[in-house]
Amino acid sequence: MILAIINGLITSIILETFILLKQMNFSQSLKTALGMSFISMISMEIAMNIVDWGLTGGANLTWWVMPIMLIVGFITPWPYNYWRLKKFDLACH
Repeated sequence: MILAIINGLITSIILETFILLKQMNFSQSLKTALGMSFISMISMEIAMNIVDWGLTGGANLTWWVMPIMLIVGFITPWPYNYWRLKKFDLACH
């Protein structure tokens, strides 16, 4: 499960850095990607792993657990992301 969290973080940071490179240089893109997603990605990955563990009794990823994990993982970072957008007076559109 720790490996899943690390892989999720690395994948997210690489993707966000790549997307942000169109707007800023590499170091700014990397710093922004780390700041944007680190806490929300960790919370998402932990929530998904807890759902997997709780429903299957261990780290046994099965097809019927995946939709539930994805929904929980999608909803989990909403409060934090909403708070960050409000704190810095930003919009997501």
